[in-house]
Amino acid sequence: MSLDLFHPTVRRWFTERVGTPSPPQLEGWPRISTGRHTLISAPTGTGKTLAAFLWAIDGLLRQGDRLAAETQVLYVSPLKALGNDVQKNLQKPLAELSRLDRDFPEVRVLVRTGDTPPSQRISMSKNPPHILVTTPESLYILLTSGSGRAMLRTVRTLILDEIHAVAGDKRGAHLALSVERLEALVSGGAEGAPRSSAPRAMRLQRIGLSATQKPITDVANLLVGVGRECELVDIGHRRDLDLAIEMPGSPLETVCSHETWEEIFRRMAELIGGHRTTLVFVNTRKLAERVAARLTDVLGEGQVTSHHGSLARERRLDAEERLKQGKLRALVATASLELGIDIGDVDLVIQAGVTPSIATLLQRVGRSGHGLARTPKGRIFPLTQDELVCAAALLARRSRGGRSTSWPSRRWRRVSRRPGTRRSCSRRSAAPGPTATSPVTSSTRWRRSTRTAAGRCSIGTG
Repeated sequence: MSLDLFHPTVRRWFTERVGTPSPPQLEGWPRISTGRHTLISAPTGTGKTLAAFLWAIDGLLRQGDRLAAETQVLYVSPLKALGNDVQKNLQKPLAELSRLDRDFPEVRVLVRTGDTPPSQRISMSKNPPHILVTTPESLYILLTSGSGRAMLRTVRTLILDEIHAVAGDKRGAHLALSVERLEALVSGGAEGAPRSSAPRAMRLQRIGLSATQKPITDVANLLVGVGRECELVDIGHRRDLDLAIEMPGSPLETVCSHETWEEIFRRMAELIGGHRTTLVFVNTRKLAERVAARLTDVLGEGQVTSHHGSLARERRLDAEERLKQGKLRALVATASLELGIDIGDVDLVIQAGVTPSIATLLQRVGRSGHGLARTPKGRIFPLTQDELVCAAALLARRSRGGRSTSWPSRRWRRVSRRPGTRRSCSRRSAAPGPTATSPVTSSTRWRRSTRTAAGRCSIGTG
């Protein structure tokens, strides 16, 4: 069994606190324990992060009194909020492990991002943490400074979380360059020196954590680079979702009108009122503030707030903590919360507009039901005719992948149109009752779209 690889105290803690290892952990730990580069690809909420961290923590604790004051584990997250969350979530198990075995050394965890005050940065360089949490941009800055390079020279384990989030843009290319510079630094060689293709002792082990992606080998190549082998743990991407499209009573047009927005806000308020905690995703920061303000007018002061990268660190952390404690009914966010941040139990995810890819949609909807035995629930609100077609194609593509969706109604509605305008893509309600595939009953003003225009719209898997 995979738990036999760990220190008896670590094994006891995991059994008491977590229970049975998840599939990513069962398949990941034997590969990680060999010291080889490993990529774990699994759906959100399956324990990928713990699979990577627990083995690294076990190695630190086994050193006992010999554990030096140096950075041995480097965790890189594409989001500052995710880094702060990981630090908090590591402190608790480390404290519990120390109480179980007094001989364990103290393991220090610190965060280094753009939000880190100068005083903490100076203190960090003088007394390095054993586990350093940072972002791709801050890693680049550390590699360009003398104090940062001195701290990173002793790194033995590199954990790249949510690597799929940067795989398709220049952040991924920039991160790959920084990782190669780190490789050269810890290997004791000069940056830019030729890399030998022969196997070597794994001084720097790379562990990548990714949501489900196709082809997974492309993500592995980003993780390890050319000429290196990588162990793949691909748990698969099939997971039941309660996913549907919400349609307003008035027809959608090329631009979302004020009347349609009012219907959308009222329907969002109904959905939020029917759930304990709701995440509302939008695609721009301006829209996040607008939606949060309008939902506050409907639901009341203090029930809704926004979260995005332009907010001050204190406001972001306050919003995350209030949502986790159940003090907020809804949080309106951009991509700042779409990754695996621990924000407590989320019952429903609302997507205003459409996402650019299926992967992004699944990542956001996966923030609800964030657990092994839970079913994520999401509702998509297309704002225009074009977005309706794309949203229908998103659901159709996912349905062909073998995952459940809700399709309550089946009839198009033809609406009168002015000369020179296009026919609306809204649907007429068939007033269906609740069924096994439609857990929420449609009202007279709102319907969830069913049959898709997939034959007229194609969309990639992202």
